Amino acid sequence: RAQPHSLAAAGKFQTRQNKKSSVRLCQVFKPQKPGGGFFSAAAQSAEAALGEDHPGRPPFPARAEKTRENVRPSLNVGEPRSRGAVELRQDGCCEGTVLLSEMAQESADLASDCQSWLQKLSAWEQASSEETQKDTCLHLSGFQEFLRQMYEILKEMDSDAILERFPTIGQLLAKACWNPLILAYDESQKIVIWCLCCLMNKEPRTSAESGLNSWIRGLLSHVLSAFRFDMKEVCLFTKSLGYESIDYYPSLLKNMVLSLVSELRESHLNGLSTQSRMAPERMMSLSEVCVPLVTLPDMEPLVEALLTYHGHEPQEVLAPEFFEAVNEAFLSEKIVLPTSSVVSLWFRHLPSLEKATLHLFEKLFSSKIICLRRMECCIRESFLPQAACQPAIFRIVDEMFRFVLLETDGAPEVLAALQVFTSCLVEALKKENKQLTFALRTYFPYGAPCLAAALSQHPEAIPQGHRLQPLLHISQLLREAVEDCTRGSPRNPFESWFLFVHFGGWVDLAVAELLLREEAEPPAGLLWLLVFYYSPQDGSQQREQSMVELKVLINRLLMLLRSGPLSATDLQEAAESPSGDPRPPVCGQLVRRLLLSLLLWTPEGHAIVWEAVTHMAHTDAVIHEIIGFLDQTLYRSQHLCVEASRKLARDLLKELQAQV
Repeated sequence: RAQPHSLAAAGKFQTRQNKKSSVRLCQVFKPQKPGGGFFSAAAQSAEAALGEDHPGRPPFPARAEKTRENVRPSLNVGEPRSRGAVELRQDGCCEGTVLLSEMAQESADLASDCQSWLQKLSAWEQASSEETQKDTCLHLSGFQEFLRQMYEILKEMDSDAILERFPTIGQLLAKACWNPLILAYDESQKIVIWCLCCLMNKEPRTSAESGLNSWIRGLLSHVLSAFRFDMKEVCLFTKSLGYESIDYYPSLLKNMVLSLVSELRESHLNGLSTQSRMAPERMMSLSEVCVPLVTLPDMEPLVEALLTYHGHEPQEVLAPEFFEAVNEAFLSEKIVLPTSSVVSLWFRHLPSLEKATLHLFEKLFSSKIICLRRMECCIRESFLPQAACQPAIFRIVDEMFRFVLLETDGAPEVLAALQVFTSCLVEALKKENKQLTFALRTYFPYGAPCLAAALSQHPEAIPQGHRLQPLLHISQLLREAVEDCTRGSPRNPFESWFLFVHFGGWVDLAVAELLLREEAEPPAGLLWLLVFYYSPQDGSQQREQSMVELKVLINRLLMLLRSGPLSATDLQEAAESPSGDPRPPVCGQLVRRLLLSLLLWTPEGHAIVWEAVTHMAHTDAVIHEIIGFLDQTLYRSQHLCVEASRKLARDLLKELQAQV
């Protein structure tokens, strides 16, 4: 790979997005077997239990006569706010016409969709095979979205207008009410109820309107009672077995789950015995059946057993939809899984791992202000550091960090997140009692093993007075890897820099050694280390020139520090480029970091820190940069600062955060 002229030019990493949303159920269902089964009996019992108001399943009643007072009742069943209300502005009739036209087009599209979904529901109703149930589960999320869009239109219309524009809406809702999979799907019951309420007349004036209301009340009664498990036939059956109806279904589900978990574990332990192993086809079918059930608490043992099951087949035996559903439920905190199950999920299904990493990135970079404590909390809660103890998982997550780093040209918040993640990974590796030196060679194969071993040491654990030698050793290893590589070599400057930035604590030590030293001349190795960290894209000649300017700057700062009381004006003048040329942004960051470190770490700087920061913070970008530095100082550099410096950093941070 050729040496990049900027970080963004070094390359990209493509991630795969989940194209299907996982299906979730909020209540239990048993798959219907060919020829009827439990759901047929349940439906008949519910019809009988609803009484005269709902004799069987009558056809949709005739349309009510037009009435000016036809207004739907306002039932508060968790109704969402209106998103599509059309408002005609008094000063823009043309705009109102356009909005009405758009609404008419949307209604026409929904009317067409209504016919399509009605045919789909009819097909689901007529067949009871396993294929039909699988097709229902796969399309439930799309049907729910259709119902949401339909509700947004219906709630702006009266009952008569609804029946005129959508004449088959009643049939569609009735079929939805009698489909157990739809009723069990997450939040579908509420949306069906919202739509049904839109059809009702608040004050019926005719017998047709009263009949319509009565028919809707029957459907509502069925929806609200369908999963209470107190139907007459079921009650008689369960009581004859010695169960109360309230206990029967949880016990049935738990026993079924325990039986399947035992079978899976036995199959896993006796993997060499073909008679005791589960057939791959059965494993695939079982995982598909579990797709809409993964959020049920009683299903967690079965979900864990499936995730940790490893057969001897060359191909994956679980359905991709199962992995997607589990991953979605885990990321949305609807289920709790042990670390081993999460690791197995991401190890076996790459799209789930990529989605989990993107989910973490959204949390980390959603705020404009860098807060490393919050970052650390989010990273630990994500389970990704624990999962990344598997080298294969780490390499994927690390490549995605690399991609974001390149796309943002080394944004400070991305660098900070990468360094916090690496710190959490090292801690997780230690908890697993792995040999860190060997592990880091496996995790960072693109870097020299001796460099990875040197960087893996904890900078804060090195006593003051013994820090210079390991810093110079790291600088020498990096310089050899960067400047001695030839064209076509598998390692290049960017790879060495990318390895180095994982361990940002060494940069803090390098700055401290330059500013708090007693020698007259700053060590060239430390100058090279800082220039390389902030300008990895520079060539050798440009880097040498930056080192000369950095050396002059440090000598000026130390001379001011020794010569007497500091002033903000003197510091500002000392920070100007010796050559008179404006510094590039990256070099400007290095200069500001040196000035801020000097102000915070020396007693002489405390007296002028507020004035000096005011001079530096001339743009919003610089203010955010200073906030990030102060937060980093409090998070990671406590071993470099006395309590007075930490208190000053906290006060500065609070003041600057109030300004943004």
